[in-house]
Amino acid sequence: MSPSIVVLDYGSGNLRSAERAFARHDADVTVTSDWDAALAADGLVVPGVGAFAACMAGLREIRGEQIIGRRLAGERPVLGICVGMQILFGKGVEHGVTTEGCDEWPGTVERLDAPVLPHMGWNTVDAPAETVLFRGMDPETRFYFVHSYGVRRWELEPDPAGNIRPPLVTWAEHGDRFVAAVENGALCATQFHPEKSGDAGAQLIENWLSTVGE
Repeated sequence: MSPSIVVLDYGSGNLRSAERAFARHDADVTVTSDWDAALAADGLVVPGVGAFAACMAGLREIRGEQIIGRRLAGERPVLGICVGMQILFGKGVEHGVTTEGCDEWPGTVERLDAPVLPHMGWNTVDAPAETVLFRGMDPETRFYFVHSYGVRRWELEPDPAGNIRPPLVTWAEHGDRFVAAVENGALCATQFHPEKSGDAGAQLIENWLSTVGE
């Protein structure tokens, strides 16, 4: 049976391209802000383009941060994309203004230290060996990025007792290193746009969908 996927509509753009990308994999895709539908779906996709503060304002308007939190409490899959990944972190700093994020991961979204911004185009990533999102892909595989901000430091402290499995963090470089993707149990996210990344993005979507409903 096809997995049910909700693309969360909270006023951010890029909804229809995300909808089409997941529908190509025979997923039953709905674009909605409906609380019950977003909680009930097998997988939730949180896209995002534009400013961190604007995306957080739109998300809070539909109680989206609560939807994400409730899904994760029940170990229900969530995938953030681009600014939809950034808002999962503790805070974002744009033009000197700090906005609180969903705080699923500690960390700060800040302007990249690079000679040319935005970072726009195709780039390789450095994924950990245990990755599921990038499973079966060549290390030289490229993904499509469009952003000027990102997480440049991973701030989650390791668990010295080893009771909690640390998130799998994938990095990329543009000027300096930044977080390109995170895999953390039911919560995954990518800074790049898989729906705009051709065959590579399609493979990543397929890999993520393979975890939905497990």
